[in-house]
Amino acid sequence: MPRFLSRIPHLHLTAVTLALVALLGTAGALVWSDDSQAADDKKASEPRPALTVSVVRPASANLAARLPANGNVAAWQEASIGAESNGLRLTDVRVNVGDTVKAGQVLATFASETIAADVAQARANLLEAKASAAESQANAERARTLSQSGALSAQQIQQYTTAAQTGQARVEAAQAMLNAQQLRMKHTTVLAPDSGVISARTATVGAVVGAGTELFRMVRKSRLEWRAEVASSELPRIQLGGGVTVTAASGAQVEGTVRTIAPTVDAQTRNAIVYVDLPAHADIRAGMFARGEFVLGQRNAITVPTSAIVVRDGFSNVFELVGTDHVRMVRVQTGQRTGETVEITSGLKPDASIVARGGAFLNDGDLVRVQPVAK
Repeated sequence: MPRFLSRIPHLHLTAVTLALVALLGTAGALVWSDDSQAADDKKASEPRPALTVSVVRPASANLAARLPANGNVAAWQEASIGAESNGLRLTDVRVNVGDTVKAGQVLATFASETIAADVAQARANLLEAKASAAESQANAERARTLSQSGALSAQQIQQYTTAAQTGQARVEAAQAMLNAQQLRMKHTTVLAPDSGVISARTATVGAVVGAGTELFRMVRKSRLEWRAEVASSELPRIQLGGGVTVTAASGAQVEGTVRTIAPTVDAQTRNAIVYVDLPAHADIRAGMFARGEFVLGQRNAITVPTSAIVVRDGFSNVFELVGTDHVRMVRVQTGQRTGETVEITSGLKPDASIVARGGAFLNDGDLVRVQPVAK
């Protein structure tokens, strides 16, 4: 033992030892604290994933090839129902706009008292003409029987024969007059020329109208059609009898059928009218504007979930997984939408892995954590 230590009392030696131990412990704690802080700083400096995402691959699907178009809904045929009698007063109007009628149904009636009197007079004139014709015919018969006796000259016999023929002609004239008056009587009742729905009414009770004045307008058979404007270059793709999906302004959709294609093309727009038969629907009315799609067949396409599409600056984009933990924004062209999927026409490879949803919270080059696929 060194000489100076031998001079220090035992108690003092113990205190010195404890001090040395404490000093060493403090130094160790400082060293451990520095190591822990360095580890925390290193961990903090590492980039954190922006989002936990699930990825999908584009799917191959057979989609119906469609041709969009716009046009107006119109009546298949409209019938104009007018007055056929002249100067008569309307006494009854039995239908209104929107009423469905059948062929031969009474729509309105005119006052018939004057015509009834004319019919009675024409009938009386006919009876008088028949009586006169019968007398003339009898005289002609008697004259012919006396022609051999010489009691009557040939001129007198000819006069009786002519009178009989004249009487018969007067009978026929009176019959024609009676028929005309009866036809006028028939025209006092306005009948529906076909079944359909009344689309317009101008008839008013008490009005005195002339012959030919329109009283009603009717959509024949209640049939409507969609008159689509299609570019002339697209006409060869449309087939008669092909299916069409027509969407009204209310969002209602109906399935129509191509009936015919106009034989001419507008010289200004270079468009042709395609006539599409439509079924009856409460939201489809004549005069409405509607858009539609012609079904042209099937085609193969790649689709992605609609939730994978991110629209920025007016363009459609998807986020493609690069490596294992980064994404990049890829601009794509979208096509037909079907349910929860949308067609990708260009900009995306079929074997790419894209973010299925949540792309609105990502930016180009972000670090992500890929969620494992559930088994």
